[in-house]
Amino acid sequence: MTASEKKQLEITACKVRMGIIEGTHAAKSGHPGGSLSATDAITYLYFKEMHIDPQNPKAEDRDRFVLSKGHAAPALYSVLSQRGFFPVEDMAHLRHIDSYLQGHPNMNLVPGVDMSTGSLGQGVSAAAGMALAAKYRKKTNRVYALLGDGEIQEGQVWEACMFAAHYKLDNFCAIIDNNNLQIDGSVDTVMSPYPIDEKLAAFGFHVICIDGHDFDQLDSAFTAARACTGKPSVIIMKTFKGKGVSFMENQVGWHGKAPGDEDYTKAMAELQAKLNELEAK
Repeated sequence: MTASEKKQLEITACKVRMGIIEGTHAAKSGHPGGSLSATDAITYLYFKEMHIDPQNPKAEDRDRFVLSKGHAAPALYSVLSQRGFFPVEDMAHLRHIDSYLQGHPNMNLVPGVDMSTGSLGQGVSAAAGMALAAKYRKKTNRVYALLGDGEIQEGQVWEACMFAAHYKLDNFCAIIDNNNLQIDGSVDTVMSPYPIDEKLAAFGFHVICIDGHDFDQLDSAFTAARACTGKPSVIIMKTFKGKGVSFMENQVGWHGKAPGDEDYTKAMAELQAKLNELEAK
């Protein structure tokens, strides 16, 4: 990845974070914390990794992305809007009555959404099924699924992992947003999934551990996942809940709380300053 590409990804991710704050503030509800922690990975996927076309969102040969932790919809919507699937201005209608941008992704309403998600654990199962279908049909498209680290406490996740390994789905890549916080506190206190890497390796995955906010590491990880044959890959990302907004970072209270007016002003000022800094480089 060139320095220019990395800079553009950083700029785009900053704009995505601004969209998350814009949307959750306008909705007066939503999940900013886990959306912000997943922003860099989803930005990389839609702007660098995946074969997609905003003008033809249902193209048969497209890569698929499933947001298994569906409550992080503000991040996915904001990325889709920046990528041109729908107007950026529509983020202001997040969760409003009659808006197509509801609290969890709806594949029947939102251009670019490949699976309706929200019930934790089910998204990764659907994604594994998509990958197997592509194999049967001898297609070359890849399937990506983003999970929360609290989500992997669900038994269905491990059934999906066993399925993906059994069928040698090397066109499937799981991504775990390991910010170590869920709605009730730290994941290791609520129901520890650790060691995540060793468990997934035992299930038959090619395991890659990275800093989920470093675009160079994201680039290397997805390159390695594409090169892996004979088994599915998983990228375990160490991240910070609320990344990019100082007073939200690593604070469990921002899991499902929208920013008020004062919070909104402060957060947007921080992000605008960061955007100005990046654009001036």
